[in-house]
Amino acid sequence: MRRGDKMKEDRDMEKTYAKAEFIAKLLRRLADSLESGKRFAIQIAGERISVPVRAECNIEHEREGAEEEIEFQVKWRNQ
Repeated sequence: MRRGDKMKEDRDMEKTYAKAEFIAKLLRRLADSLESGKRFAIQIAGERISVPVRAECNIEHEREGAEEEIEFQVKWRNQ
């Protein structure tokens, strides 16, 4: 860690959005950032997150009994 940098606290949170807000707030802006090769910034539960261009995108599918889930993930390691 460089001088002046602060280690961020671990965090695991989930937020539910109405479909129209999810599309506008996340999907459309994320797609535009990925296509243009620019970083993506979003505020989630009061914390501003900056996603670097080098981030990796993946999809997960989970099934447990009658429930199914698809997760779209954007992952990166802070340097």
